[in-house]
Amino acid sequence: MVRPGEIEHAKVIFDRGEDVWHWGTNAGRQRAQRRAKMLIEAAGIGSQSRVLELGCGTGIFTSLLAQTGSDIVAVDISPVLLDQAVAKPIVKPIEWRVTFRIEDAERMTFEDASFDVVVGSSILHHLDVEQAIGEIYRVLRAGGRMAFGEPNMMNPQIVVERSTPAIRRRMGVSPKETAFFRWKLSSLLCDAGFSDVCVKPHDFLHPAVPGPLVPFVQRVGAILERVPLVREIAGSLLISARRP
Repeated sequence: MVRPGEIEHAKVIFDRGEDVWHWGTNAGRQRAQRRAKMLIEAAGIGSQSRVLELGCGTGIFTSLLAQTGSDIVAVDISPVLLDQAVAKPIVKPIEWRVTFRIEDAERMTFEDASFDVVVGSSILHHLDVEQAIGEIYRVLRAGGRMAFGEPNMMNPQIVVERSTPAIRRRMGVSPKETAFFRWKLSSLLCDAGFSDVCVKPHDFLHPAVPGPLVPFVQRVGAILERVPLVREIAGSLLISARRP
């Protein structure tokens, strides 16, 4: 099951979660918009898709994903975060196509092959990833796709955050939170039976970048993402795969 510490952590940060997750700054909002677009494209989400969003938190990405007009079931383990997600306005006229519910991502109550797509942002690194991948595979229909945005363990800041207890606490990192090496994650997905596995490093836009500098950093980041070796230290991983 999901670690109890994650539920308790959500109670501690519920009134400042979007700041802890760094989506509230100008650069953070730009990153969120881009990540949502990448998830939508990687998973092939369209207006006829039945989508499961894991770890929806306060609904930041739910609101962005909902603009596809897809049928979304957004889940989280934390009631206090879900209360905020339910209260968040979602772009009409598609508001009625989003359903929120409490679920344990490691042991979901959905029937097999229930969804066309499973997506999430910064959620897998809070979970027992092998168990979560197995559940994602189970609830996807044949030919269904998954797409996730997760922290890259090759990024220097993330290495320091995850390895230094004092910095973990200051940055609001939960007790068991980790990050991923892309080659290891690719191996886990292949072992679980997924095909078309792709784990791609991206994102050199730090959430603390001042607003006026965001366009410049985005242009530089786009170049760095194409440079072998350098791109390996990007801040995020875009993970996608298909259930055969």
